[in-house]
Amino acid sequence: MFAKEDCPRRRKGSRFPEDAWRKEDMIGRLNHVAIVVPDLAAASALYRKTLGATVTDTVDRPEHGVTTVFVELPNTRIELLHPLGDRSPIASFLDKHPSGGLHHVCYEVDDIAAARDRIVGEGGRVIGDGEPKTGAHGKPVLFLHPKDFCGTLIEIEQA
Repeated sequence: MFAKEDCPRRRKGSRFPEDAWRKEDMIGRLNHVAIVVPDLAAASALYRKTLGATVTDTVDRPEHGVTTVFVELPNTRIELLHPLGDRSPIASFLDKHPSGGLHHVCYEVDDIAAARDRIVGEGGRVIGDGEPKTGAHGKPVLFLHPKDFCGTLIEIEQA
């Protein structure tokens, strides 16, 4: 596990030299920021009407226990999330934060297995069994434990 003094810079004594931090096996562009919302229709309208953003249709994702809407921006996306069903993994988040809030950030990686191996080798923890699952965009994803990443839940997605 990373110590607080390691955040946000690379851990001292890392077995990887500075020049080993290459784009092909580390984070790339910001894919999306996910926000849990208590009312998906109201949040969609807020982004569409008040902020003038392009908002996708609502999509139920029963395999993930969420309903999603994406807000398309010129440089990234916002993923609005709402629990789907009683066993939704984000239901407890909404219980703790009834107004909703920032849930996770998602970064693209060129090689998800190599990124996972490097992160685990550096002491980071992958949530779940460590094997990529198919995410909302149909690509392999992994979630990284927020205690290891400055209190932020990180999703990495195969580019």
